[in-house]
Amino acid sequence: MARAKTKVKRVYVCQSCGADSLRWAGRCTSCGEWNTLKETVLDTAPRRTHTSRPASVPQKLSDVQADNLQRLTLPLPEFGRVLGGGIVPGSLVLVGGDPGIGKSTLLLQVAGLLSQQGNKVLYVSGEESVHQIKMRAKRLGIESDSLYLLSETNLDMIIQHTDQLGPSVLIVDSIQTVYLGEITSSAGSVSQVRECTTRLLQMAKAENIPIFLVGHVTKAGTIAGPRVLEHIVDTVLYLEGDRFHAYRLLRSAKNRFGSTHEVGVFEMASQGMVEVLNPSQVFLAEHRRGATGSTVAVTMEGTRPLLVEVQALTSTTSFNLPRRTANGIDLNRLLLLVAVLNKRVGLRLFNQDVFVNVIGGLRINEPAADLAVALAICSSFRDAPVQPDLAIVGEIGLGGELRSVSQTSARLREAAKLGFSRCIVPKGSRIDTGVGLELIRLDSVAKAVDVALVS
Repeated sequence: MARAKTKVKRVYVCQSCGADSLRWAGRCTSCGEWNTLKETVLDTAPRRTHTSRPASVPQKLSDVQADNLQRLTLPLPEFGRVLGGGIVPGSLVLVGGDPGIGKSTLLLQVAGLLSQQGNKVLYVSGEESVHQIKMRAKRLGIESDSLYLLSETNLDMIIQHTDQLGPSVLIVDSIQTVYLGEITSSAGSVSQVRECTTRLLQMAKAENIPIFLVGHVTKAGTIAGPRVLEHIVDTVLYLEGDRFHAYRLLRSAKNRFGSTHEVGVFEMASQGMVEVLNPSQVFLAEHRRGATGSTVAVTMEGTRPLLVEVQALTSTTSFNLPRRTANGIDLNRLLLLVAVLNKRVGLRLFNQDVFVNVIGGLRINEPAADLAVALAICSSFRDAPVQPDLAIVGEIGLGGELRSVSQTSARLREAAKLGFSRCIVPKGSRIDTGVGLELIRLDSVAKAVDVALVS
């Protein structure tokens, strides 16, 4: 009996979003990116249907026993906090970040710490040889008989070695370098990345092994490959920071087993990633009290209050259209605050270039830093410093009013710990007693400018 002929179908797949097209085009019609359509060969041969009894069986919720599935803990609290309290067995975690930011260094440290606790860890690299990994491990001071190294890019071989070794944790660096032989496209393509991740997900759930994947990022800062990749995995972590500065921030963009609002702070040192246990003190280490254009904002990153320095600079523009530059805050938020200051406070910023910078490479996403940014701009424009013992909390509305923010009491306790004696807060804030500093309750940004600036 003649075998069915294999049918080959050629399509063009966008390397950015994963959309396919029958014809090549210079621009993807789905995501709008240019020159991202690559030819891919699909095998459209009819697949056999399985009529046998499925291996999986539905179970009652009351019959499922999950007491023995406890998180793996490691002596790296900053990493565990972002994961939600530890490593969940059977989870698939994707770690992304810019080249050279420290992804491989951080995961090798995690592998070393887990192996020192008696866990068998397999570290697979498709970019480095085992000798190169050994050199990095020696620099990090990692020595363990439970840590196994493998340099391999064929995913079938990786799965075979994993089955033979039976590790407690698997790390693959990176997902863009591994490939499956039955897929004709090259490693790193949309088809390879999607299928390899799906295969690893199936192994993680079947064998109850936590797997960490390193993912490269695009110019836009997102994980390279199709967006479906982030839907497949359980957790998506981003390692952020300027590679020319010491501090790195580990954020969670997706977490099925914990909060996505936590952040871990690390310092890149010669011995690897070092935890920063008191980031507020670090971010304010070089803060000069009495300098114009400088304020201290009390922000929240998940359950952790952080005090950061916000700097602003205004200068007469040389162009018809003044520039607005924001580093660490949203540019649209800066434009809104400049408009409020112009309309509600009377600052004539129409001919001023405005630059705002958050010290330490931290990015502030919450509106609680609005008042600190606005007061920094006013301080620079009027060349008058902000009161040196003053911390600032508050969201600004379009009418110039100050609006209350969440977890105000926790913010104030952190400010009191770092030596601040007063804090400007919105008038309607609900605050617990005994926060340890003097509260200045105000209802408008105009009043805050009068109180905060040294006359």
